[in-house]
Amino acid sequence: MTNNIPLSLYVHIPWCVKKCPYCDFNSHEKNTSFDEKKYVQALLIDLNNEYENQQNRTLSSIFFGGGTPSLFSAEAIHQIIEHAQKLFRFSDIEITLEANPGTFEQEKFNGFRQAGVNRLSIGIQSFNQTHLEQLGRIHDDHQALNAIDTARESGFDNINLDLMFGLPQQTVEQALADIITACNFDVPHISHYQLTIEENTYFHKHTPILPENDLIWEMQTQCQNILSDNKYQQYEISAYANTEYNLPSQHNVNYWNFGDYIGIGAGAHGKLSSTSKDNLKIMRRWKHRQPQQYIEKTLKGNAVSGEQTLTEQDIVFEFLLNALRLKDGSSTTTFKNHTGLGFDLLKQAVKNIDPSLLVLDKNKIRTTDKGFLFLNDILENLL
Repeated sequence: MTNNIPLSLYVHIPWCVKKCPYCDFNSHEKNTSFDEKKYVQALLIDLNNEYENQQNRTLSSIFFGGGTPSLFSAEAIHQIIEHAQKLFRFSDIEITLEANPGTFEQEKFNGFRQAGVNRLSIGIQSFNQTHLEQLGRIHDDHQALNAIDTARESGFDNINLDLMFGLPQQTVEQALADIITACNFDVPHISHYQLTIEENTYFHKHTPILPENDLIWEMQTQCQNILSDNKYQQYEISAYANTEYNLPSQHNVNYWNFGDYIGIGAGAHGKLSSTSKDNLKIMRRWKHRQPQQYIEKTLKGNAVSGEQTLTEQDIVFEFLLNALRLKDGSSTTTFKNHTGLGFDLLKQAVKNIDPSLLVLDKNKIRTTDKGFLFLNDILENLL
């Protein structure tokens, strides 16, 4: 039964050159604790242990996230991909590596391409020098532009650009200039999302002056119009795929459709299904968060920090939390296959939602156009 559920692999690289003031991810500034060789050794052990419970499955995608995965050598990335291929079957696999423009070197990215990485996600955030400085990015506006050319010269044609809006003291005109610049590169994919202030970040303690909500709304809607005019179709809240390439992120679509994924690395989370007496059991598992502790524990055979078996209520809510992020929603067949639960539970969970916001029939569940704008309100009213 689990063989009908797509399986992805997430690899967390927890180091950065510098911690950005808005970042709440498990990332740590590169210092004396950085040991690529030992960390890769731990990752391979971690992957071996995960494989014991997921044998005979096919990987549909691998995603190297962080942190800044492009800090690692091409040799290290190749070692991880090669080991994954020894354990799992690969099928039309998408292998993404997140990269910071401040870590771009032509020879190194040639190596990433040769190692098997076939999709690059570049953390541009903005093409405006002032905003890059306010965001604490280590790259400048010239490096942001050059990074895209370097990626293409290294053989990457499947490229995503990460951009943010609602930046400190940003004007609507500046937000539009960023998105126009991105569209002019004609890459297959753009991620465009609002800066939010998260707890446990520098910006939470020292909050910068952000644009008013009506200006943020204007930025979002006008940028979406520009994206649409340039053949970028929104398929998820912050994801836009160029219709000429038709390359949405396979890895993220698997998340949003409640597929399975293995998580290896410091603080990585996984969601995995198993069958027992024709029943589907779904578990979440997470790894030790601090890199040094993760290395030490994993080398001793204990990478897992904790795990949880999801209840039926958890499963329905998490499915909806993910699937409703997709503009077209998800099919009820996917719900059945990926959760092992029946249509009645799905129907019960959304019975209090205004039908002008949500559509559920025997084939699909999705928000209406209006509901897509008020997704948080829908999620708050789920049973």
